[in-house]
Amino acid sequence: MNPLKKRFKRPLGNRRYKTLFIIAAEGAKTEREYFDLLNQNHAMIKIEYLKNNDKSAPKQVLAKMNKRLAEEKLKNTDEAWIVIDRDGWDANDIDLLFEWSKGKNNYGFCLSNPKFEYWLLLHFEEGIGIASTNDCSERLKRYLPSYNKGIDKRKINRQNINKAIGRAAAKDRNRTSDWPTITGTTVYILVQHILQADS
Repeated sequence: MNPLKKRFKRPLGNRRYKTLFIIAAEGAKTEREYFDLLNQNHAMIKIEYLKNNDKSAPKQVLAKMNKRLAEEKLKNTDEAWIVIDRDGWDANDIDLLFEWSKGKNNYGFCLSNPKFEYWLLLHFEEGIGIASTNDCSERLKRYLPSYNKGIDKRKINRQNINKAIGRAAAKDRNRTSDWPTITGTTVYILVQHILQADS
């Protein structure tokens, strides 16, 4: 047997958690820190965030996910998610990720418009009047002044995560397309899945 393949084989019956979440995102820092925060000290779930090597175009994120899924046979309780920002990506590339997410019941796709930081902002306020990525970053610094150095984990708790879910879901109710084409985020759907799997 190839020793490299053996390394990725999980022994049957030895799993200490109920659900594995594999997340591929374009962000190398913020998204990873956030999902690492959700991954701490949980017996029921394991979140595996796929490393980003500066290849963040939607097709590259999808290729990274497909490569990982070729190595890991997902159980019915496991989930695979792609998380990207709207940025200036071509709508056809984003549609490709959305179509991928419909391929299996345990695949998902999240998009934040204008960027992931909008999801973070919703932990603290309604996020009204955000017209650009710069607006989003500047507003977030009101609540996380040292944000550029990382997420202050003391300021992200279950209470404001629940508020962010409610705010994002309310904005998402009137969406008429497959993903937010105006300011909004569907990251709340993934976070709900994580919280439900860990309860």
